[in-house]
Amino acid sequence: MQKEILLKLENASVHYGGVLALDNATIQIDEGEIVALMGPNGAGKSTIIKSIFGLASPSRGRVEWHETEVVPIPHEMVQRGISYVPQGRQVFTRLSVKENLEIGGYIIHNKKERNRRIEEVLDIFPDLKTKLNASAKTLSGGQQQMLVLARGLMTDPKVLLLDEPTLGLSPKLVKQVFAKIKEINERRKTTILVVEHNLKTLLEIAHRAYVLVRGEIVARGTGRDIEKSGILKKVFTE
Repeated sequence: MQKEILLKLENASVHYGGVLALDNATIQIDEGEIVALMGPNGAGKSTIIKSIFGLASPSRGRVEWHETEVVPIPHEMVQRGISYVPQGRQVFTRLSVKENLEIGGYIIHNKKERNRRIEEVLDIFPDLKTKLNASAKTLSGGQQQMLVLARGLMTDPKVLLLDEPTLGLSPKLVKQVFAKIKEINERRKTTILVVEHNLKTLLEIAHRAYVLVRGEIVARGTGRDIEKSGILKKVFTE
């Protein structure tokens, strides 16, 4: 059975001032996939996610949702079922863990439903249960990243856009974050697009991967195909 195409960025180019950040890039994200965007710093990976979510304005190209062209505006993309988690552990440090989660579910106006969603995400992140009423600033770096991921799930998204979710974390915590990403994908059937530098670990869980260099997609394929091709070694040593 062929999987449905959920999201597509087609022939997109983005300029920041006079700099070409993305050059005629096309990516496709199918239902239930974990898709990896890889490449050196400045390759255009984050620009792809921002273009999909409406935080960057392509000078050309289009975004399709369920094979229908849309104009991406962040709050409308959230309503459609797309959640964006920016890089860095961006928690509201003065608020409790529960209040951070409630902010993630801001579009849920029914308090009972919002609390149900909190219980649901805590089932995936049990370490946060005992910290529910604690200030987010008291959490460790790894716990803060788990809170950011949990907050991104509060809207029960069909697609989760993750921009470098393991930035600044130790190798042990990197493995834990990727294990959670895989669990979210398998348990909740959430489609995930993730920008990352932790290549080998990510390729182990990715169904599809794209490699970018200077705004261009230079390779695409399954995680295994990309790993075997040697392209990553080439682009990271140039």
